[in-house]
Amino acid sequence: MAEMYTSQSYVLNCELYKVLAMKVGELHSMVGRDEYVDVLRLENKNLREQLAFSKDARARAIYDITKAKTIQTACVQAQKTVESQLSKFTELATNHTLSLLNSLYLYEYALNVYPAILGISLKARWKKGGMSSEAENTQQSSRILAKWLIGGLVIAASVLGFHIVQQQQKKKRPIRVYMDGCFDMMHYGHCNALRQARALGDQLVVGVVSDAEIIANKGPPVTPLYERMIMVSAVKWVDEVISDAPYAITEDFMRKLFDEYNIDYIIHGDDPCILPDGSDAYALAKKVGRYKQIKRTEGVSSTDIVGRMLLCVRERSTGDSHNHSSLQRQFSHGRSSPKSEAGGSGSGTRISHFLPTSRRIVQFSNGKGPGPDARVVYIDGAFDLFHAGHVEILRLARGLGDFLLVGIHTDQTVSAKRGAHRPIMNLHERSLSVLACRYVDEVIIGAPLEISKDTITTFNISLVVHGTVAEDNDFQKEKGNPYAVPISMGIFKLLESPLDVTTSTIIRRIVSNHEAYQKRNEKKGESERRYYEDKTYVSGD
Repeated sequence: MAEMYTSQSYVLNCELYKVLAMKVGELHSMVGRDEYVDVLRLENKNLREQLAFSKDARARAIYDITKAKTIQTACVQAQKTVESQLSKFTELATNHTLSLLNSLYLYEYALNVYPAILGISLKARWKKGGMSSEAENTQQSSRILAKWLIGGLVIAASVLGFHIVQQQQKKKRPIRVYMDGCFDMMHYGHCNALRQARALGDQLVVGVVSDAEIIANKGPPVTPLYERMIMVSAVKWVDEVISDAPYAITEDFMRKLFDEYNIDYIIHGDDPCILPDGSDAYALAKKVGRYKQIKRTEGVSSTDIVGRMLLCVRERSTGDSHNHSSLQRQFSHGRSSPKSEAGGSGSGTRISHFLPTSRRIVQFSNGKGPGPDARVVYIDGAFDLFHAGHVEILRLARGLGDFLLVGIHTDQTVSAKRGAHRPIMNLHERSLSVLACRYVDEVIIGAPLEISKDTITTFNISLVVHGTVAEDNDFQKEKGNPYAVPISMGIFKLLESPLDVTTSTIIRRIVSNHEAYQKRNEKKGESERRYYEDKTYVSGD
């Protein structure tokens, strides 16, 4: 709007300058050059620059009355238009901005004072030579033109000032929301909770519970705090992370969130969070009216994932083999024994089932592809039990280009390479976990094991990378090297993995302390059972 009125004022002013040039030329013939210069000093700097006359200025003294009347009619029409717009601006000023009111005050002042001063100055000089009818018309026209010259400039400035005030009003303090959790063995359910929490504000601050707090309230964590911090920080909906957050929201910590971190609301899922003493962990936040609830993600939980492995441990407990490598090969990817499915006590774990939807994939997707000149980096793998080791190698890979494309192998491919009972998480679960990572731009769901020339061409891949810490690092010794094509093209790079953590590392942690984790799951499984028994529909996404 500001540009429109500024351009209109400019066009009008150009016409005004032409008319005033003629009028001042006439004055010049009447009163002489010295007095003419005095009159010009009443005009602004821009006007003086536009009215620099040549030596033949006296020849312009013959003024075309017909042309002056035509311009005067145009000025009257312009006056009506500007008055119409002025009424709109006055209404806006009343409702929104004091700045515009001040500008309009200056406008009124200019309309009344400036023409009056100009008129007095003209009269003082015209008294010496008398005033013809033609000169009277000139005086009247000059007043109108001067009035709208100044008025147009002031209105343009007013509109610009109003636009600036509007922009400043938009820069309000962002709404900051807080969500905390253990985030142990972080999965796509955690990520979806963080996505929903982020949608309730402008900035998401996440508190990660300390190891000591988890041990005191739930049992030993599978992943230590520093790994959980890496995982949470890598989620693309997270803006800030607070380490060593308490398990329960105390009054002191809540006040710290409000005062130091400028938190507006505390967020949690619709599943209850009950402390050992039976109280609600978020009771204080609810009491002060700063609590908001989101919908729990169906089909997965850390308890569920650990339970998938513990079920196999229990089934093998009557056998002769208890070594870790044997147990690691027994883990299912969500299919429990008939006894467990029927509701047997088992490990106290209810195996839930993930129901993938296209909408969920869209919610996790970035929704944009690489540009035509983007450097596309490709990395592939199982990405089972998505962990800190995965995150760190993805971070390095993303730094090598403009767009990171991740290939997720099928369940059949992973089983063929790592055993019949792998992967722990199915293809869609693994894909969502990878998509939630801020370093990933796109994934291929069900990528082939071997990278072909056609794949490289189709996705415009510039570089293929692989980490030094992986469960399939014997690929270079195999006859059917899956990276043979990118190696032959000179676009393959082996990256030094920042963390010595693999999916087998996570499995070993659980197997080596499976009794403690079984007790933890039995305790947590009871609350999970009650949740599903009492579950009602909760709107949300």
